[in-house]
Amino acid sequence: MAKDRFHGVVKTALEKDGWEITAECYNINVDDVDFEIDLAAEEILGAEREGRKIAVEVKSFISTSNVSEFHTALGQFLNYRDALDKIDPERQLYLAVRLPIYETFFQRKFIVSAIAKYQLRLVIYDVEQEVISQWL
Repeated sequence: MAKDRFHGVVKTALEKDGWEITAECYNINVDDVDFEIDLAAEEILGAEREGRKIAVEVKSFISTSNVSEFHTALGQFLNYRDALDKIDPERQLYLAVRLPIYETFFQRKFIVSAIAKYQLRLVIYDVEQEVISQWL
C-alpha cells in the first residue's frame, strides 16, 4: 500500500497527542473485500477512563482538484466505516485533513453540509508543527 504523503506527520501528531499507534496499515477483510486504512491507534489508558480505539485515513488534498479528492475521501470513509462497524465496532474512524485545507475548502457550504450529512469525524493536523489542531 502506498502511504499518503503526510502519513508520518499524522503518526507523529497522534503520538504527541497521547495515542499509541497499533498499526501503520490497518488491514481488514469484510465479506471477501480487503480494506487498508492508514493508521490504527489506541489512547493510552488513564486512571479514570477506558482506552478509545480509532482508525485514521490520511488525506493530503494536494492534487489539482480538491473536489475529486473529497469524492474519493468520502467514498473511502463511508466504506471503511461500514467495514469497521461489522468487524471492529468499538473503533471510531477519522479522516485526517491538513489545517489549511480544513480552513479553506472544508468551510465551503456544500462540504460542510456533506460532513454533517454523512457524520464524518475529522482530525485536523498541522504539518509544520506535527500536531493535532482539532478533533471534530
